Amino acid sequence: MIITKTYPLKSLTVEEATELQFYIVDCITKNMSGREMLSRGDLGVVSGKNKPIITEKAERVIAEVFDTEACMLVRGAGSGSIRMGLHAILHPGDSILVHKAPIYNTTKTSLDMMGIRIVEADYHNQDEIINVIKENPQIKAALVQYTRQSPQDHYDMEEVIKAIKSEHELTVLTDDNYAALKVSKIGVQCGADLSCFSSFKLLGPEGVGIIVGKKKLIDSLISENYSGGMQVQGHEALDVLHGLVYAPVALALEAGVSEECVQRLNAGEIPEVKQAFVANAQSKVILVEFKEKIAKIILKEAENLGAAPYPVGCESKYEMVPLFYRISGTFRKTDPLLEERMIRINPLRAGSDTVIRIIKESIERGKRCL
Repeated sequence: MIITKTYPLKSLTVEEATELQFYIVDCITKNMSGREMLSRGDLGVVSGKNKPIITEKAERVIAEVFDTEACMLVRGAGSGSIRMGLHAILHPGDSILVHKAPIYNTTKTSLDMMGIRIVEADYHNQDEIINVIKENPQIKAALVQYTRQSPQDHYDMEEVIKAIKSEHELTVLTDDNYAALKVSKIGVQCGADLSCFSSFKLLGPEGVGIIVGKKKLIDSLISENYSGGMQVQGHEALDVLHGLVYAPVALALEAGVSEECVQRLNAGEIPEVKQAFVANAQSKVILVEFKEKIAKIILKEAENLGAAPYPVGCESKYEMVPLFYRISGTFRKTDPLLEERMIRINPLRAGSDTVIRIIKESIERGKRCL
């Protein structure tokens, strides 16, 4: 497979992200006192609520930020939130509609765990979506991943959800990992019933997932997850809010750096580079294809030059230096040979000059080793 074009999600501009930051802070002030925001929260299963008071208030803030009925903070990060979301809408043996493309590994594991039957449709073709649903009346729900599952993916979230719900009122769950706070609307704002994503990818605490959407579905999950050990504690909930405040602008700056790097690489600044793209794979990254099969050499040398060799949470609070990494698992499944000549780079908090310099010096060092 030869990649000639990618279809990255449209990121918020820095100006739009700034307004979103202001809106998040406004939502906080409407739901929490100043003293509460200067605390480290409370702990335990508070009588009458069965969760920390601060956690409940943080959930109200997040629901308001995403213009939806309810929110639940859960254990297990993004994968855990999707797993619980699937549990809220399906029973073992039920059928679910998915896009005709490689399914993200942990999501596939969740579907297998529940014995969910998979029915595929090409989400780029609304008529096919409608026909597949008509031909498979046993389908109970649909899963839509916001970011791209293969390089050619370009479907529009809002249009896909509209098509899914046009014939039968199927319940729709969206995987908004790597999209939340980067785009203007997440899944529930496009008509989905539940949206699931990780706080860790939004500069928040590790291990905490976020589910937002219909109150009826979220209430059913809350009623089942009543033990103390399942609760997200008050200090963790506050850390989720801390991350949400700072994430939009940081992610918008990162998107701008990616665009600048691609422009420079495609203008020929580094002769060894064949082409470069911005793509959502899964996080929004730079895909760099080299003229020769030198991807593995570049990754080895980039680490010695200060680049991160692997992700922590893919845009977590711990990640500052640029990430130089192999292409994603879903992309490798699409074409295993891509791994020999292509890498992905996430600038994270770095500027374009740093990214370009590391690529150049990695190539120079690699040549000396050959």
